[in-house]
Amino acid sequence: MEPAQSFELERPRLTAIAARLLGDRHEAEDIVQKAWLRWSEASTEVISLPAWLTTVTTRLCLDRLRARIPLPAETLDAVAAGHDDPATTAERAESVGQALHIVMARLTPNERVAFVLADTFGFDFVSIGEILDRSAAATRQLASRARNKVASAEPDGPASDAQVVDAFMAAARGGDLERLLSLLAPDAEVSADATAILAGTPSSIRGRAAVAEFFNGSARAALAVFIDGRAGAAWFQKGTAKVAFDFTVVEHEVQGIVFRAAPATLLQVVPRKATLPRSPDTNSPSHS
Repeated sequence: MEPAQSFELERPRLTAIAARLLGDRHEAEDIVQKAWLRWSEASTEVISLPAWLTTVTTRLCLDRLRARIPLPAETLDAVAAGHDDPATTAERAESVGQALHIVMARLTPNERVAFVLADTFGFDFVSIGEILDRSAAATRQLASRARNKVASAEPDGPASDAQVVDAFMAAARGGDLERLLSLLAPDAEVSADATAILAGTPSSIRGRAAVAEFFNGSARAALAVFIDGRAGAAWFQKGTAKVAFDFTVVEHEVQGIVFRAAPATLLQVVPRKATLPRSPDTNSPSHS
């Protein structure tokens, strides 16, 4: 495959990551183009093109974020002395028209990268740490601090389908069987498309108790998404959706969940911010 063709296959994913980090689609496209130039000029062999491009794109975004949100003098002194403490990094709000973007702009560049790559694109903390040149533990701490900041700024509002979906997924991850039962309609049903069935997903599970038992303690790596505009969840691998959990919510109860793995459906999956904070151990590779 020609280099340009290989890059074009990665462009949508890279643009999605950059747009989420920077909050600006046009700026993201500019960053991805710079990543292309870096690759076209690279003199060393690239073993894994997706990983290499992800690292370059994210680091270019970091440079842009740091230029936009400069560190205060006392933090620069600490970095120069080898004591880079993210807790002392500047927090500046940047209004870009949407509440989430305002909250995201309060995060330091490193917090923003850790939070977005972990909670939106499902990257593990080892991979994120390699991009940020930090340990997995330090990167997990950055994501946790960012998650807490976002959660603390979350406005209260009426219950929504997204809140029901996210409460259900949180209960599944936490093994809270009673909570799962309370969120399911009596005649709730799980089904799957042909692609998901071929991958090993059950074709049908019926009844509140059976569905709750199936999800109890599972779906630990699922992330919040929109599926063709509906609130749902999906399991991601290295930033790519592999299985989507398409929810039907009726009167604040989960009526149905369809596992979808058909490529055409996965193209409609768009990451969203969960209405509930994720626990720090949700980057496990397992899923239901």
